[in-house]
Amino acid sequence: MRLTNVLFKKVKSKRIMVVLESVVSGHQYNAFRDRLAEKLEIIRFDPYIQKESLYRERKKIRSA
Repeated sequence: MRLTNVLFKKVKSKRIMVVLESVVSGHQYNAFRDRLAEKLEIIRFDPYIQKESLYRERKKIRSA
């Protein structure tokens, strides 16, 4: 192994992909946010109830 491979750290991406879930119906969709930002809460159209509803971040999927 070379010395340079030992000294470098693995670089983390600045953005991550998260699952947002509707509070009303449970509908889910994926979104991106910055790694250091607060958890997402967004008002978006929910196709199950045909109205706007609050979506909250449920879990992290992967780095992007």
